[in-house]
Amino acid sequence: MKSVFARLASDFLSTIVFLIVYVVTDNVILATSVAIAGAIAQVIYARVRSTSLGYMTYASLALVIVLGTATILTEDPRFVLAKPSIAHFAIGAIMLKRGWMLRYMPPRVTEVIPEYVTAAGYVWAALMFALGAGTIAVAMTGDLKLWAFYVSVVAVGAKIAAFALQYLIFRVIITSRLRAAARA
Repeated sequence: MKSVFARLASDFLSTIVFLIVYVVTDNVILATSVAIAGAIAQVIYARVRSTSLGYMTYASLALVIVLGTATILTEDPRFVLAKPSIAHFAIGAIMLKRGWMLRYMPPRVTEVIPEYVTAAGYVWAALMFALGAGTIAVAMTGDLKLWAFYVSVVAVGAKIAAFALQYLIFRVIITSRLRAAARA
């Protein structure tokens, strides 16, 4: 679990740095420049350590540079604020693959309710698309405090709530099916 959070922090480091520098200085150019430099430094550091970098790392770097440059040229932070939505859309598109969740489920779940797991995968994809659209809508307001709240509380909270709801639903369905099988 610790490695998952470390990976998430690493993936969103440039966004976190941007937000902190912008809140402290109220200077979008400085915040964006520091975020771009941080993303580049992060990749260089990984290369020096001979850490293999995945496609998502390079895609994230490209997004930071392209959207950051647009932000610097226009002095409008909405370009950088929209970056998390692209990640949500990409993940949502990957989640449209039928049965993607099956490999992440315990054997009991895949044996008893595989059809529900497949359906839940599509629900997760819809959630990612909704969160991505929400991120863009909030970014378009240009309100950094609202954006920070949405990205850190609403988006994360929605994923935690979805996970908890999925767990409860799966547990109830599995228990019900196992009891019915035992009676038969």
